[in-house]
Formats: sequence, C-alpha cells, structure tokens
Amino acid sequence: MKNIGLFFGSFNPIHKGHLAVANFFTQNSNLTEVWLVISSQSPFKEKSSLMENHHRLAMVELAIEGNPKLKACSEEFDLPKPNYTLDSLNHLKKKYPENQFTLLMGQDNVAMFDRWKEHNQILDQFQIFVYPRSQSDKIPTKLLKHPKIHYFDADLVEVSATEIRNVIKNKKPFTNLIPVKVAEYFEKFNPDN
Repeated sequence: MKNIGLFFGSFNPIHKGHLAVANFFTQNSNLTEVWLVISSQSPFKEKSSLMENHHRLAMVELAIEGNPKLKACSEEFDLPKPNYTLDSLNHLKKKYPENQFTLLMGQDNVAMFDRWKEHNQILDQFQIFVYPRSQSDKIPTKLLKHPKIHYFDADLVEVSATEIRNVIKNKKPFTNLIPVKVAEYFEKFNPDN
C-alpha cells in the first residue's frame, strides 16, 4: 500500500514555496508520493481571482516535470462546487482503495481547521502532516495535541501566490519565486496581464 500525501491548493500559480513543502514531505516522512490536488474552488476563496482549471493544472505539471515523487491531481475538477476537503478525501479513498492518504497542510490552516466542514470526520479517518508557517493564528490546544496531527520542524518558506500576483501586476521581477517554465506560462495566460 502506498502512503500518498495530499497537498490541496488553488496553485494560482504554483510557486517554489509549494514545491519546497511537497519535496520536504517526500524526503522527511513515510510518504511514497505527494499529489498536488488542484482545487477548482475553495469555500474560503473567491472564484473570480482564479485562472481557469486547465491553466493551473498545466502550471503544476510544468513545475513537477521530472520529479517522479510529485503528481498533479485534477480529481476535484469534476466534484460538486465548492469543494469540501472531506468530500474530496472520500472520493479519492473510494477511487484509489489501494492507497492510504495523508493530508498535508501549513500551520496557518491548522489554526482555522475547526472551521472546516466536518473537520472531526477528517481527523477520524486521516493523518495530518503540518508544515510550519510564521504567519499563523494560535492553534487550538486540542489540535496541538491531537494524536492524528503531526507537526514537522522545517525551514520556513514564506511565499504566497497572492504576493506573486501582486509582484507581477506591478511589473516587478518574480522568477526567483516561480519555476521559469511556470513563470513563462503564467505571463502568457494570466487574464490580469
């Protein structure tokens, strides 16, 4: 049985911070692979700011080219909107029963995890691996000590896709934040250009 890490995100665009987190977990945990699950619409985000699904999938595929431990996953595209993590996890578990899935998230998401739909069911069924973030609200004590939530010690990677979109909008150089092929693709197809 493969143990697959699921890293959900809008990847709008995918950046070096995302890749650092995904690679960290392939190297420092028991995960066989990390699937980057491109969310078609998070309940916490406005749809209007998102590039179309196929563009975000193409950018993830460009970013992970040549890395066999990372995989682009577009399963959420065909699920009802908005996407709730538990529904996506159950869908993947049913479609790929030969795999065990672990949810990957930044510490900032754990701080608001108790606001997620059916978060207790997620904790009942899945392990969660947490990557540190400096910009994070206080994590509730019950989540800090939860046996299914595992906190990892890693270098902080502070890059956000919002930050990158602002840098691009202001015509500043951004290639140190995004893989070159992704930067070229994003410049070509970004509707805000």
